[in-house]
Amino acid sequence: MTEYFLANEDGRLVHKWMHYFDIYHRHFERFRGTPATIVEFGVFHGGSLEMWRHYFGPKARIVGVDIDPRCAELTGPGIEVVIGDQADPEFLRELAARVGTPDVIIDDGGHTMEQQLTTFREMWPALAVGGVFLVEDLHTSYWEEFGGGYLRPGTFIEYAKTLVDQLHAWHSRDERLVVDDLTRSIRGMHVYDSVIVFDKDVVEKPYDRMRGRPVRTD
Repeated sequence: MTEYFLANEDGRLVHKWMHYFDIYHRHFERFRGTPATIVEFGVFHGGSLEMWRHYFGPKARIVGVDIDPRCAELTGPGIEVVIGDQADPEFLRELAARVGTPDVIIDDGGHTMEQQLTTFREMWPALAVGGVFLVEDLHTSYWEEFGGGYLRPGTFIEYAKTLVDQLHAWHSRDERLVVDDLTRSIRGMHVYDSVIVFDKDVVEKPYDRMRGRPVRTD
């Protein structure tokens, strides 16, 4: 993917932080060459949609989402573009009905706290079991102009910290932390500089077992 990006001198404009490419490949490689549905929020000049098409292969369905109506022209073979506001829950529900169960969701949209939080909350239920939800450019959680700030309530980073607790709700002895749909569906969270990747699965209550024979009698 990095090679594609560096060689993209005449294609549509792509804007990415360079350390993202290793993260993408680590979490997306298993979907390459499959009929996966990929949804990316944030079309920009359409270059990333072409990049995803190249990376995932001709069987993939690539869906770009953007609020700018000019992006509607940036379609291509296997590439669709849907126009709408990612901060609008109703639009996101309509989008989910349209695309079905995406295998990969990438939030590279407007990067405001409202947009990121609303998109995750509305689109996570639509994500396929075994799918991946990647939120990028999370450094905006520290930028006031995007609604962020260090330790400021309501940022995506602070929300993600609560999800770490929610993953462990099975073990909570505090009535404030109870098992919910997120506990039952987030298999793992991977935190990188400006990126968090969520794995979706059917998560059952964990249990432990012992095998072998004891070596002490106490």
